[in-house]
Amino acid sequence: MGRQVCDAVEAADGMEVVARIDVGDDPKAAVEAGAQVAVDFTTPDSALGNIEFCVGNGIHAVVGTSGFGPDKIARVERALAASAGVGVLIAPNFSLGAVLMMKFAAQASAYFESVEIIELHHPNKLDAPSGTALRTAQLIAESRAAAGVGPSPDATAEDGDHHRGGKVEDVTIHSVRLRGLIAHQEVLLGGVGETLTIRHDSLDRASFMPGVVLGVREVAGHPGLTVGLEHFLSL
Repeated sequence: MGRQVCDAVEAADGMEVVARIDVGDDPKAAVEAGAQVAVDFTTPDSALGNIEFCVGNGIHAVVGTSGFGPDKIARVERALAASAGVGVLIAPNFSLGAVLMMKFAAQASAYFESVEIIELHHPNKLDAPSGTALRTAQLIAESRAAAGVGPSPDATAEDGDHHRGGKVEDVTIHSVRLRGLIAHQEVLLGGVGETLTIRHDSLDRASFMPGVVLGVREVAGHPGLTVGLEHFLSL
C-alpha cells in the first residue's frame, strides 16, 4: 500500500512525495522535508502515534489504517483541539465503490426488517471486523434509528462461541479471512418474501488510489476530524 500510495501521489497533478517513512524511520523526516500532508497506511498500534505527531507539527493527515474505535477517535480529537487549522481524515475504505456500497446499504437498511454484514479479506489482515464493516454497521444503525426500524429478528438463544458472528451497533458482522482475497464486503438485507444483496469487491489495491489522492487534495480544506471519505464527495 505504501508503495502504491507514493506512486499515485507522484502521478497526480500538483503533488509531490517529499518523504517516505517506513517502520523504524524517524518521522521527523516529514517535518524536515516540509510535508504538508501525511498518508498513513501502517498498523493500528502505530497509526495513532503517527497522527498525534503529524497534528502536533501542523501536518494534515490522511489515514487508511483500520482499528480506530471510540477511544482512539477521542485521542485524535484531543490532539486536534490543540492544533487549530489542521485536518485529519480517517477513512475506513478509500475505494469509491466501497464508499458508495456503504451509502447504499445504509439507505436500503431502513426498508428491510433484517440486515447482516459479511466482510472478506486476505489472511494477513490484523483486525477483525474490518474498519469498513464497522463503519457500515454504524451508518446502518443511524439510518435504521432515524427510520424507527428495530433490531433484526433473531431467535438464537445459545451461541457461546459466537458462531452467529459479532454485533456492532446491533448489526451482526461475519469476518472471513481467506487466501486469494483482497478486500470484499456484502450487506445482506431481508424482508418478507425478498432479499437484497449489496456487494463490493476490491480486486486490486489500485482501487484505493483515487480515493487516497482525493483525500490528500481535500483534507487541508476540512480542519478538524473527518471520519469517512463520503464527506469529501457530493453524496
